[in-house]
Amino acid sequence: MAFSTRLASSVRAALAALHWAAPRQCRGLSTPQRSEPSLNLGGIFPPLATPFSPTQEVDYGQLEGNLRHYASIPFRGLVALGSNGEYPYLAPQERVEVVSCVRRALPRDRLLLAGSGCESTQATIELTVSMAEAGADVALVVTPCYYRGAMTTAALIHHYTEVGDASPIPVVLYSVPANTGLDLPMEAVITLAQHPNIIGIKDSGGDITRMGLMVHKTRQEDFQVLAGSAGFLLASYAVGASGGVCALANVLGDPLCQLDHLCRTGQWQEARDLQHRLIEPNMAVTRRFGVPGLKKAMEWFGYYGGPCRAPLASLSPAQVEELRSTFSANGWL
Repeated sequence: MAFSTRLASSVRAALAALHWAAPRQCRGLSTPQRSEPSLNLGGIFPPLATPFSPTQEVDYGQLEGNLRHYASIPFRGLVALGSNGEYPYLAPQERVEVVSCVRRALPRDRLLLAGSGCESTQATIELTVSMAEAGADVALVVTPCYYRGAMTTAALIHHYTEVGDASPIPVVLYSVPANTGLDLPMEAVITLAQHPNIIGIKDSGGDITRMGLMVHKTRQEDFQVLAGSAGFLLASYAVGASGGVCALANVLGDPLCQLDHLCRTGQWQEARDLQHRLIEPNMAVTRRFGVPGLKKAMEWFGYYGGPCRAPLASLSPAQVEELRSTFSANGWL
């Protein structure tokens, strides 16, 4: 496929640069100038799907069941209330209860990132405090976007600075332009990386050049870049990303952790082969079919997917067949 060819080409170029810089040693995923982060975000984080009952109530029993399955996979941690958790469709109290449920089930050595971004700065601060009280280790704060035309670099810097100042837990920026129509400007990222309580960014845009520049421009700060999708995970690691928050990890958690391991140990050929097999399934559960596709795929791998909350609709039979075919063609079913 053309997409796969372009990805492989960009990765080869990035890896060649790494090899030229250090031909006799595995450079790993770190940047030489960077000291050890205060809170290591390196590794894979699945952004949990929120299970609903047939009547579209949050099903905490099924959530706990999924978490028991995930406990055997070497994730660095979990993300509650990201885009794949149908965060916009949950009431404020439901959001807090979901985080509390996940925290109770999650071993203490695994991090819990919780989505707390709201449209106003005040509401974001209030929900961030609530997430900390519910047991979150890190707040994942999406860009406010309803008045996106007014979300200038200065406005976004002010917003995140206020949140970072008030938050009792570290903050990770979240840029997801496919959902918000707003890319967090590079100038804002560089400025906010200097804030002592803002420790990273989840970037879901897929622009590897941008991600590499973020790593380079923030290399003197206690700041980490996380890839926001499994489709460009290897390429992100090649330019210095620390880890990934990947929807596909809800379905194929072990293979994604294996890809993380292969990259960290310099096994680039094996990593590339595995990455290629993950691209199409990842596209299917993100761009192509979204959360309904993700939840359907979860059911084939022993997890509870269940319905989405309206107005998200279930897949049609033809879409289900196309989704299954995508996983089968890449050797996962």
